[in-house]
Formats: sequence, C-alpha cells, structure tokens
Amino acid sequence: MPDKEGLKNIRLVIEYNGARYCGWQVQPNLKKKSIQAVIEKVLCKLLREKVKLIASGRTDAGVHALAQVANFYTASKITLGKLKLGLNSLLPYDIKISEVREVAADFHSRFSSKSKFYRYTILNRGHSSPLMQGKVFFYPHPLSLKDMRRESHSLLGRHNFSSFQASLGKDKNPVKTIKRISITEENDFIHIDIEGDGFLYNMIRNIVGTLIRIGRAKLPKGRLKSILLAKDRKQAAETVPACGLCLLKVKY
Repeated sequence: MPDKEGLKNIRLVIEYNGARYCGWQVQPNLKKKSIQAVIEKVLCKLLREKVKLIASGRTDAGVHALAQVANFYTASKITLGKLKLGLNSLLPYDIKISEVREVAADFHSRFSSKSKFYRYTILNRGHSSPLMQGKVFFYPHPLSLKDMRRESHSLLGRHNFSSFQASLGKDKNPVKTIKRISITEENDFIHIDIEGDGFLYNMIRNIVGTLIRIGRAKLPKGRLKSILLAKDRKQAAETVPACGLCLLKVKY
C-alpha cells in the first residue's frame, strides 16, 4: 500500500472481453498480456507516474467483465473527465472504462467489497452462434432446469467449497458464502447467476460443470450436497470453459 498522504484515490469501473488475455493479473513469462498490465501501461503514459491497480478480484484467462472495479493512488492533477477520455482513447477495443470517480483514501476495491455477482451463460440449442463465439458456452444437449435449480439450493450459505476449487488454487481459506444462486432461461440461453462474498479458483466453472451433469440426469438427486460435503475436487464434474463467465457487478 503506497503512502496515501497527498494522493487521490481513484476508482475505475472496467468493462472487458477477456478472450485475448491471460486474465486480470499481471503474470510474467506468458505470451498473452493481462488486463491489469494493459491498463497500468496506459495510466502511466497519461499520468507520467508509476501506477499499481488494486482490483476487486482476479478474473481468469478468457473470463469477461461488465463491471470490474479497481482503484489506484495518484498525485496527478488531471481531471476525472480527461482521465476517462484519455483511457478510452488509448485502451484497446476490448477494454473500456465506464466510470472514473475519486473515492475516500481508505477505499480498497477488494477488501471494501461486500459481494461479487457473476453470470455463466450457456447457449443451449442444436447449433452454435458465430456472433456469440467466445462469449457463451455452447452446449447442444437438453438440460432439466428443474433438477438443476433443486440441487443448486444446497450451495446457499457458508460452506467449505474445496470440492469446487481447482488443484492450482492458492486460496488458503476454502470457506465462502453463497448469498444467491438462480438459473433462468431466456430464449436459447441459460443464465446461471451466483452472488457470493468470494470465490475460489475456478469455483464457479466447476459448480456449473456439476450442475450441467445434474441437468443431464447423470448425477442422482442429492448428489450435489454430497459432493460439497466431501471437500474433494475429484467428486465434482469437469471445469466448463471460461468464455461463458462474466463478472456483472461488485457490491460495496
């Protein structure tokens, strides 16, 4: 944390398509750039000072965001309007800033957040969509939303979600709270919305993979609760692709 005295704390709301990136966080020795690195480079150019972005959370490679939140400290006197204009003129087509605001010095994008709201979108019909390529997960087999909804209720509340954490996950505390989960249908699209106080590495994508197996009647009634209680990643289903996942909102 930088010395905040005399500095402005600026909060950004960021929209991006994650298809071309290795994820939010800067990661050395990878061919793909991170979203964080791209924005920081532009900020350094505009502000003529080194900038370190603090994000609400790290989205993985290929994951999108409608409203990622990040903040940074700066001594620059640039107006918020000029900063937003400059950022959006220099950032690539798949990363844009929807809001720029000065906030209290103690605001922290990650630690000040109350919950995050993600949506996983499945295109559920017999043929894929060229226009939605890279934005949804195409799944051509019929799914029972009734069964998926019934089983998903066992995820609500505070639990140890080790069964849905990827093996590479580094989160030392697997206990998270799921505040809301809903499964809705809109024409050929199925939306799985999950709100929680935090998520483990690949947690949502592993939950969705397991719900899909339930929707295909490949897991018996009550199995999702058993998988949750097992605290064993091997019990859950495969990880679905990142392209269907989007961070819709961060609540403060």
